[in-house]
Amino acid sequence: MNILILGATGFIGSAAAARLLADGHSVTGLGRNPSRARLKLPDIRWIEADLSKMLHAEDWRAVIEGHDAVVNCAGALQDGLADDLAATQQKAMLALYAAAQQTRPLIVQISARTNGAAGGLPFLATKRQADKALAASGVPHVILRPALVLGRNAHGGSALLRALAALPFSIPLVHAASPVATVALDDVAAALRSAVAGHLPSGTDADLASTEQLTLAQLVTLHRQWLGLPHADVVSLPAVAAGPATWVADAAGRLGWRSPLRSTAMTVMAEGIQPSADSDPGIATASARDILRMNPAGVQDLWFARLYLLKPLMIGTLSIFWLLSGFLPLLDIGRAATHFLPLLQAGPAVSLAVLTCLIDMLLGAAVLVRPLARRAMHGMMLVSLTYLAGATIVEPSLWLDPLGTLVKVLPSLVLTLAALAILDER
Repeated sequence: MNILILGATGFIGSAAAARLLADGHSVTGLGRNPSRARLKLPDIRWIEADLSKMLHAEDWRAVIEGHDAVVNCAGALQDGLADDLAATQQKAMLALYAAAQQTRPLIVQISARTNGAAGGLPFLATKRQADKALAASGVPHVILRPALVLGRNAHGGSALLRALAALPFSIPLVHAASPVATVALDDVAAALRSAVAGHLPSGTDADLASTEQLTLAQLVTLHRQWLGLPHADVVSLPAVAAGPATWVADAAGRLGWRSPLRSTAMTVMAEGIQPSADSDPGIATASARDILRMNPAGVQDLWFARLYLLKPLMIGTLSIFWLLSGFLPLLDIGRAATHFLPLLQAGPAVSLAVLTCLIDMLLGAAVLVRPLARRAMHGMMLVSLTYLAGATIVEPSLWLDPLGTLVKVLPSLVLTLAALAILDER
């Protein structure tokens, strides 16, 4: 079969693409930035497109033409600089269903449980509207609603589980007693395979979850054991304690960072993640214990877990360092300009000092914006090396400054390199 996978570069989409390709299907993957995916899965035909821009049926007709099935694994948690929930999860899907009226491919929708106390959130409301429209469209369809997906790799909520499990001394948790149902990534891929093969009848709407019932605290503790770390007590915190972290995560989301600590995720977790009692697609799903047992942790998993929560701290530290290094000299710009006097007259020296301050502050602000972060870090390294080279030529005595004026640039370079190394999110 010819199968189109939306969101094929994502956590679930990439697993689905690999499974369906291994089954002998001809797979086309659609994603916003498939450049790296092309290297990992060269046998897949890739389409670079943004669902939030595909809001009319004519945007879809050429894309879905010739495909027997469309698997939608795309989605977003919350509106932000990089995500528009209404456009991606609802309007684009309505346009897809309209375009599918002619060719009528099977549409397999990866959704979520959209009822409950958190059902009014845009994340779930847009999915619910798209699901209802799909069910009413008359197009052959299957809707699958996986619980928290666990796999060999991690992304979003599953990555946060590993990070929390790796905290030293104790594990502070909000909503520690909330139930969390899980499902193996391989089982989600198997369900997609069954849907595409026609083993699930059109109109199927089913949750995917293990019968194992764990609380958030138990799940985090299980991951700590998996990482091979000694026991640590779970400290249950009141919901209000998550406020500062959630506020920062939401602010970061508006700058393009997709933190699993955003308010949407915290609201969902307050209720817990549970499947509907009467939903059973007839697909056996592995428990969280089985998933972790079948995928032993390596040192790379421990590194990832320990670095996950350090990553925003590293980027924030870089931002503060560069913002302050640009702002503080402006308080006494004449003194800062003295470093350029061996080469320039007083006027040009002041102008150059102001320029370098502005460059520093620009880099400090740009690194906070996700689409600009990589370029900002490259700029930080280039500017730092330029400062070091220039200072060595013009005023080499700064290397002997007791306050380490130039020496301090070296650890900032290493911090920038480390942040660059872990910048990628998928």
